[in-house]
Amino acid sequence: MTAPPPDEPMTAPPPERPMTAPPPDEPMTAPPAAGVAVGCHRLIHIYPTSTGDVVALSGVDLQISPGEMLALVGPSGSGKSTLVAILGGLMQPSAGRVYVGDHELSRLSAKGLAALRGATVGTVLQGAERNLLPYVSLSRNVWLAQRPAARLAGRRLDPPEAILDLVGLAGAGARRVGDLTPGQRQRAALAQGLAAGPGLLLVDEPTSQLDASGRDEVLAALATVNAERGTTVVVVTHDSEVGARLGRAVTIRDGRVGAEGRNGRDFAVVAGDGTIQLPPETLATFPAGTMFEVDHTDQSITLRAVASPSSGEEAAARENGRAG
Repeated sequence: MTAPPPDEPMTAPPPERPMTAPPPDEPMTAPPAAGVAVGCHRLIHIYPTSTGDVVALSGVDLQISPGEMLALVGPSGSGKSTLVAILGGLMQPSAGRVYVGDHELSRLSAKGLAALRGATVGTVLQGAERNLLPYVSLSRNVWLAQRPAARLAGRRLDPPEAILDLVGLAGAGARRVGDLTPGQRQRAALAQGLAAGPGLLLVDEPTSQLDASGRDEVLAALATVNAERGTTVVVVTHDSEVGARLGRAVTIRDGRVGAEGRNGRDFAVVAGDGTIQLPPETLATFPAGTMFEVDHTDQSITLRAVASPSSGEEAAARENGRAG
Protein backbone atom coordinates (compact mmCIF):
# COMPACT_ATOMS: atom_id res chain seq x y z
CA MET A 1 0.00 0.00 0.00
CA THR A 2 1.46 3.33 -1.00
CA ALA A 3 1.56 6.17 1.47
CA PRO A 4 -0.79 9.15 0.98
CA PRO A 5 0.74 12.37 -0.36
CA PRO A 6 2.69 14.29 2.31
CA ASP A 7 0.45 16.45 4.49
CA GLU A 8 -2.41 16.59 1.97
CA PRO A 9 -6.00 15.53 2.60
CA MET A 10 -6.02 11.74 2.43
CA THR A 11 -8.18 9.68 0.15
CA ALA A 12 -9.11 6.15 1.13
CA PRO A 13 -6.24 3.69 0.53
CA PRO A 14 -6.68 0.78 -1.90
CA PRO A 15 -8.57 -2.21 -0.52
CA GLU A 16 -6.29 -4.59 1.29
CA ARG A 17 -6.41 -8.36 1.42
CA PRO A 18 -8.92 -9.42 4.11
CA MET A 19 -7.45 -11.05 7.17
CA THR A 20 -8.22 -14.68 7.88
CA ALA A 21 -10.99 -15.43 10.34
CA PRO A 22 -9.86 -14.99 13.96
CA PRO A 23 -9.93 -17.91 16.38
CA PRO A 24 -12.67 -18.09 19.04
CA ASP A 25 -12.70 -15.27 21.59
CA GLU A 26 -10.73 -12.97 19.27
CA PRO A 27 -12.33 -9.64 18.24
CA MET A 28 -14.42 -10.14 15.10
CA THR A 29 -14.15 -8.08 11.93
CA ALA A 30 -17.60 -6.51 12.07
CA PRO A 31 -18.39 -2.80 11.71
CA PRO A 32 -17.91 -0.97 15.01
CA ALA A 33 -20.66 -1.05 17.59
CA ALA A 34 -22.10 2.19 18.96
CA GLY A 35 -20.88 1.49 22.46
CA VAL A 36 -19.72 -1.53 24.43
CA ALA A 37 -20.33 -2.64 27.99
CA VAL A 38 -17.46 -2.98 30.45
CA GLY A 39 -17.34 -5.21 33.50
CA CYS A 40 -14.78 -5.82 36.25
CA HIS A 41 -15.17 -8.63 38.78
CA ARG A 42 -12.96 -8.75 41.89
CA LEU A 43 -10.07 -7.17 39.98
CA ILE A 44 -6.67 -7.34 41.70
CA HIS A 45 -3.34 -6.04 40.46
CA ILE A 46 -0.03 -6.29 42.31
CA TYR A 47 3.21 -4.65 41.24
CA PRO A 48 6.43 -6.38 42.32
CA THR A 49 9.10 -3.89 43.39
CA SER A 50 12.59 -4.13 44.84
CA THR A 51 11.20 -3.32 48.29
CA GLY A 52 8.17 -5.61 48.13
CA ASP A 53 4.82 -5.98 46.42
CA VAL A 54 2.55 -2.98 45.89
CA VAL A 55 -1.20 -3.59 45.67
CA ALA A 56 -2.57 -1.18 43.05
CA LEU A 57 -6.04 -2.73 42.83
CA SER A 58 -7.52 -4.78 45.66
CA GLY A 59 -10.85 -6.14 44.47
CA VAL A 60 -12.52 -3.72 42.05
CA ASP A 61 -16.11 -4.50 41.05
CA LEU A 62 -17.49 -2.18 38.37
CA GLN A 63 -20.16 -2.30 35.68
CA ILE A 64 -20.39 0.25 32.85
CA SER A 65 -23.35 0.17 30.48
CA PRO A 66 -23.00 0.55 26.70
CA GLY A 67 -22.96 4.24 25.77
CA GLU A 68 -22.41 5.43 29.35
CA MET A 69 -20.10 8.32 30.30
CA LEU A 70 -18.16 7.76 33.50
CA ALA A 71 -15.35 9.48 35.39
CA LEU A 72 -12.81 7.61 37.51
CA VAL A 73 -11.91 10.07 40.26
CA GLY A 74 -9.19 9.80 42.85
CA PRO A 75 -5.78 11.04 43.99
CA SER A 76 -2.48 9.95 42.48
CA GLY A 77 -1.64 6.39 43.46
CA SER A 78 -5.26 5.38 44.03
CA GLY A 79 -5.20 2.82 41.19
CA LYS A 80 -7.37 4.55 38.60
CA SER A 81 -4.72 4.71 35.85
CA THR A 82 -3.87 1.05 36.47
CA LEU A 83 -7.54 0.21 36.08
CA VAL A 84 -7.74 2.07 32.75
CA ALA A 85 -4.59 0.35 31.47
CA ILE A 86 -6.19 -3.02 32.23
CA LEU A 87 -9.46 -2.03 30.54
CA GLY A 88 -7.47 -1.04 27.47
CA GLY A 89 -5.70 -4.40 27.30
CA LEU A 90 -2.32 -2.80 28.01
CA MET A 91 -1.66 -5.00 31.05
CA GLN A 92 -3.10 -8.14 32.59
CA PRO A 93 -4.51 -8.11 36.14
CA SER A 94 -3.03 -10.35 38.80
CA ALA A 95 -6.47 -11.81 39.48
CA GLY A 96 -10.11 -11.21 38.61
CA ARG A 97 -11.96 -10.90 35.32
CA VAL A 98 -12.40 -8.03 32.87
CA TYR A 99 -15.01 -7.90 30.11
CA VAL A 100 -15.07 -5.46 27.20
CA GLY A 101 -18.13 -6.10 25.08
CA ASP A 102 -18.39 -9.86 24.54
CA HIS A 103 -14.73 -10.52 25.29
CA GLU A 104 -13.13 -11.62 28.54
CA LEU A 105 -9.69 -10.07 28.18
CA SER A 106 -7.80 -12.87 29.94
CA ARG A 107 -8.92 -15.27 27.18
CA LEU A 108 -7.50 -13.15 24.36
CA SER A 109 -4.08 -13.84 22.91
CA ALA A 110 -1.54 -11.07 22.42
CA LYS A 111 -2.73 -10.81 18.83
CA GLY A 112 -6.34 -10.63 19.98
CA LEU A 113 -5.56 -7.87 22.48
CA ALA A 114 -3.76 -5.91 19.77
CA ALA A 115 -6.80 -6.27 17.51
CA LEU A 116 -9.06 -5.11 20.35
CA ARG A 117 -6.90 -2.02 20.92
CA GLY A 118 -6.82 -1.31 17.20
CA ALA A 119 -10.55 -1.46 16.59
CA THR A 120 -12.75 -1.69 19.71
CA VAL A 121 -10.89 0.35 22.34
CA GLY A 122 -9.49 3.83 21.78
CA THR A 123 -7.00 5.13 24.35
CA VAL A 124 -5.92 8.75 24.88
CA LEU A 125 -2.83 9.04 27.08
CA GLN A 126 -2.29 11.84 29.60
CA GLY A 127 -0.63 14.77 27.84
CA ALA A 128 -2.02 15.56 24.39
CA GLU A 129 1.43 15.60 22.75
CA ARG A 130 2.04 11.96 23.70
CA ASN A 131 -0.77 10.92 21.34
CA LEU A 132 0.22 12.96 18.27
CA LEU A 133 3.08 13.16 15.79
CA PRO A 134 4.25 16.80 15.70
CA TYR A 135 5.77 16.69 12.19
CA VAL A 136 2.64 15.69 10.23
CA SER A 137 -0.80 17.24 9.86
CA LEU A 138 -3.77 16.42 12.07
CA SER A 139 -5.43 14.57 9.19
CA ARG A 140 -2.33 12.41 8.76
CA ASN A 141 -2.27 11.68 12.51
CA VAL A 142 -5.83 10.39 12.36
CA TRP A 143 -5.19 8.48 9.12
CA LEU A 144 -2.20 6.69 10.63
CA ALA A 145 -4.20 5.76 13.74
CA GLN A 146 -6.80 4.14 11.46
CA ARG A 147 -4.36 1.71 9.81
CA PRO A 148 -4.86 -1.30 12.15
CA ALA A 149 -8.66 -1.10 11.82
CA ALA A 150 -8.46 -0.49 8.05
CA ARG A 151 -6.99 -3.97 7.65
CA LEU A 152 -10.11 -5.62 9.08
CA ALA A 153 -12.54 -7.03 6.54
CA GLY A 154 -15.81 -5.11 6.40
CA ARG A 155 -14.63 -2.30 8.66
CA ARG A 156 -16.04 1.11 7.71
CA LEU A 157 -14.02 4.13 8.79
CA ASP A 158 -14.89 7.80 8.66
CA PRO A 159 -12.59 10.17 6.78
CA PRO A 160 -10.12 11.95 9.08
CA GLU A 161 -11.81 15.30 8.43
CA ALA A 162 -15.14 13.94 9.69
CA ILE A 163 -13.52 12.79 12.93
CA LEU A 164 -11.82 16.15 13.43
CA ASP A 165 -15.18 17.83 12.82
CA LEU A 166 -16.74 15.61 15.51
CA VAL A 167 -14.40 17.04 18.16
CA GLY A 168 -14.82 20.65 17.02
CA LEU A 169 -11.77 20.91 14.74
CA ALA A 170 -13.50 21.29 11.38
CA GLY A 171 -11.17 22.70 8.75
CA ALA A 172 -8.05 22.09 10.86
CA GLY A 173 -6.86 18.95 9.08
CA ALA A 174 -3.84 20.61 7.46
CA ARG A 175 -2.60 22.14 10.72
CA ARG A 176 0.08 20.63 12.93
CA VAL A 177 0.25 20.17 16.68
CA GLY A 178 2.46 23.22 17.17
CA ASP A 179 -0.18 25.45 15.58
CA LEU A 180 -2.84 24.59 18.15
CA THR A 181 -3.91 25.94 21.53
CA PRO A 182 -3.72 23.52 24.50
CA GLY A 183 -7.46 22.85 24.30
CA GLN A 184 -7.26 22.19 20.55
CA ARG A 185 -4.33 19.81 21.07
CA GLN A 186 -6.35 17.82 23.57
CA ARG A 187 -9.27 17.61 21.16
CA ALA A 188 -6.88 16.50 18.41
CA ALA A 189 -5.73 13.75 20.79
CA LEU A 190 -9.38 12.74 21.22
CA ALA A 191 -9.70 12.54 17.42
CA GLN A 192 -6.71 10.20 17.34
CA GLY A 193 -8.36 7.98 19.96
CA LEU A 194 -11.58 7.97 17.92
CA ALA A 195 -9.86 7.26 14.60
CA ALA A 196 -10.93 3.61 14.38
CA GLY A 197 -14.50 4.22 15.55
CA PRO A 198 -14.08 2.41 18.89
CA GLY A 199 -16.98 1.34 21.05
CA LEU A 200 -14.99 2.28 24.18
CA LEU A 201 -12.91 5.45 24.57
CA LEU A 202 -10.49 5.64 27.53
CA VAL A 203 -9.16 9.12 28.28
CA ASP A 204 -6.49 9.78 30.93
CA GLU A 205 -6.55 13.25 32.55
CA PRO A 206 -7.72 15.22 29.49
CA THR A 207 -8.27 18.50 31.38
CA SER A 208 -5.44 18.56 33.94
CA GLN A 209 -3.35 21.10 31.98
CA LEU A 210 -6.18 23.25 30.62
CA ASP A 211 -7.84 26.46 31.72
CA ALA A 212 -11.60 26.59 32.27
CA SER A 213 -12.31 27.43 28.63
CA GLY A 214 -10.18 24.59 27.29
CA ARG A 215 -11.69 22.17 29.81
CA ASP A 216 -15.21 23.10 28.71
CA GLU A 217 -14.28 22.57 25.04
CA VAL A 218 -12.93 19.10 25.77
CA LEU A 219 -15.96 18.10 27.85
CA ALA A 220 -18.27 19.41 25.12
CA ALA A 221 -16.37 17.33 22.55
CA LEU A 222 -16.73 14.20 24.68
CA ALA A 223 -20.45 14.88 25.11
CA THR A 224 -20.82 15.23 21.33
CA VAL A 225 -18.98 11.96 20.71
CA ASN A 226 -21.19 10.19 23.23
CA ALA A 227 -24.43 11.70 21.90
CA GLU A 228 -23.73 11.22 18.18
CA ARG A 229 -21.84 7.92 18.25
CA GLY A 230 -23.10 6.32 21.44
CA THR A 231 -19.48 5.63 22.40
CA THR A 232 -18.84 4.42 25.95
CA VAL A 233 -16.52 7.03 27.49
CA VAL A 234 -14.34 6.51 30.59
CA VAL A 235 -12.33 9.52 31.80
CA VAL A 236 -9.61 9.47 34.48
CA THR A 237 -9.51 12.74 36.41
CA HIS A 238 -8.46 14.40 39.67
CA ASP A 239 -11.15 17.05 39.14
CA SER A 240 -14.42 16.31 40.93
CA GLU A 241 -16.18 18.93 38.78
CA VAL A 242 -15.28 16.97 35.65
CA GLY A 243 -16.78 13.89 37.28
CA ALA A 244 -19.97 15.77 38.09
CA ARG A 245 -20.25 17.01 34.50
CA LEU A 246 -20.04 13.47 33.13
CA GLY A 247 -23.05 12.33 35.16
CA ARG A 248 -21.48 9.33 36.91
CA ALA A 249 -18.29 9.54 38.96
CA VAL A 250 -16.65 6.51 40.56
CA THR A 251 -14.12 7.29 43.28
CA ILE A 252 -11.16 4.92 43.42
CA ARG A 253 -9.66 4.88 46.90
CA ASP A 254 -6.87 2.56 48.05
CA GLY A 255 -7.31 0.37 44.99
CA ARG A 256 -11.06 -0.13 45.43
CA VAL A 257 -14.31 1.53 44.47
CA GLY A 258 -14.81 3.84 47.42
CA ALA A 259 -17.92 5.75 46.37
CA GLU A 260 -20.09 6.77 43.44
CA GLY A 261 -21.64 10.06 42.49
CA ARG A 262 -24.65 10.22 40.19
CA ASN A 263 -26.37 13.40 39.15
CA GLY A 264 -25.11 15.35 42.14
CA ARG A 265 -25.74 12.67 44.78
CA ASP A 266 -22.97 10.69 46.53
CA PHE A 267 -23.30 7.03 47.44
CA ALA A 268 -21.24 4.44 49.28
CA VAL A 269 -20.80 1.18 47.36
CA VAL A 270 -20.91 -2.40 48.63
CA ALA A 271 -17.87 -4.29 47.29
CA GLY A 272 -17.93 -7.89 46.13
CA ASP A 273 -16.69 -9.08 49.52
CA GLY A 274 -19.45 -7.18 51.36
CA THR A 275 -17.32 -4.30 52.61
CA ILE A 276 -18.23 -0.60 52.38
CA GLN A 277 -15.63 2.16 52.36
CA LEU A 278 -16.63 5.12 54.50
CA PRO A 279 -15.84 8.63 53.22
CA PRO A 280 -12.59 10.17 54.53
CA GLU A 281 -14.47 12.82 56.50
CA THR A 282 -16.41 10.06 58.28
CA LEU A 283 -13.25 8.12 59.07
CA ALA A 284 -11.81 11.25 60.67
CA THR A 285 -14.62 11.06 63.24
CA PHE A 286 -14.85 7.26 63.46
CA PRO A 287 -11.33 5.83 63.07
CA ALA A 288 -10.46 2.22 62.29
CA GLY A 289 -11.58 -0.10 65.08
CA THR A 290 -14.77 1.86 65.87
CA MET A 291 -17.66 -0.48 66.65
CA PHE A 292 -21.11 0.06 65.13
CA GLU A 293 -24.54 -1.35 65.76
CA VAL A 294 -26.40 -2.09 62.52
CA ASP A 295 -30.17 -1.53 62.37
CA HIS A 296 -31.69 -2.98 59.20
CA THR A 297 -35.34 -2.30 58.35
CA ASP A 298 -36.70 -2.86 54.83
CA GLN A 299 -34.34 -0.95 52.50
CA SER A 300 -32.93 1.28 55.24
CA ILE A 301 -29.71 0.62 57.17
CA THR A 302 -28.56 2.70 60.13
CA LEU A 303 -25.05 2.50 61.57
CA ARG A 304 -24.78 3.64 65.19
CA ALA A 305 -21.34 4.04 66.77
CA VAL A 306 -21.03 2.49 70.23
CA ALA A 307 -18.31 2.62 72.84
CA SER A 308 -16.16 -0.50 72.95
CA PRO A 309 -17.07 -2.47 76.09
CA SER A 310 -14.30 -2.76 78.67
CA SER A 311 -12.97 -6.14 79.70
CA GLY A 312 -14.81 -5.80 83.01
CA GLU A 313 -18.12 -5.16 81.30
CA GLU A 314 -17.55 -8.15 79.01
CA ALA A 315 -16.85 -10.38 82.01
CA ALA A 316 -19.99 -9.14 83.78
CA ALA A 317 -22.06 -9.80 80.68
CA ARG A 318 -20.74 -13.36 80.46
CA GLU A 319 -21.47 -13.87 84.17
CA ASN A 320 -25.03 -12.59 83.74
CA GLY A 321 -25.48 -14.92 80.82
CA ARG A 322 -24.44 -17.93 82.88
CA ALA A 323 -26.68 -16.84 85.75
CA GLY A 324 -29.64 -16.61 83.40
